[in-house]
Parts: sequence; C-alpha cells; structure tokens
Amino acid sequence: MSIVVRFNPTNLTREQYDEVITRLQAQGGFPPEGLSYHIVFGPDDALTVSEVWDSHEHFDAFGPRLMPILEEVGIQFAGPPEVLPVLAVIQRPHAYS
Repeated sequence: MSIVVRFNPTNLTREQYDEVITRLQAQGGFPPEGLSYHIVFGPDDALTVSEVWDSHEHFDAFGPRLMPILEEVGIQFAGPPEVLPVLAVIQRPHAYS
C-alpha cells in the first residue's frame, strides 16, 4: 500500500536541502526505488518535505542512507515523520508532443 510521509523539520533551509540532495545523488540511486513523489515547499529558511512511497518497506529501506546525511547537515525534526496511507491518487493526464 502506498504511503504519504510528511517530515516536520524545525530548521530546514534551502542550502541544507540542496546539500542533502547533492550528497544523495553523489551516492547514486537517487531517487530511490519505491519513491513516487518528493515534494519540497515553503520559504527558503523553513522548508517542508512530503513524499509518496510505494510502500512502508521502501521508505524504511531508504532511512539508513538518508538519516546520517540529515544529521551531518544539521537538520533537526520536531518529531518522527507522519506516515499516512494513500487512499486515492487523481492526476490529470500529461500531454505528449
């Protein structure tokens, strides 16, 4: 079952976010298997991240790669991420040229 994961960082800046993505890409395999959507939004000094994963198992498998990088970059969280089941996805068709 697909899940939505909503992270609650207390101090995520654009610079920190960019550094995390750079490090993940340097490791290879990013985006990881099972990650359907990765969405970052908000002001540059208080970003929020939400993701849609194919399963909780895929999300759990990515944690050991992600968490050390977040700690090294200094990203802190108000608590554990909120994990919710996906009930439906409605998407407009993409136009192909």
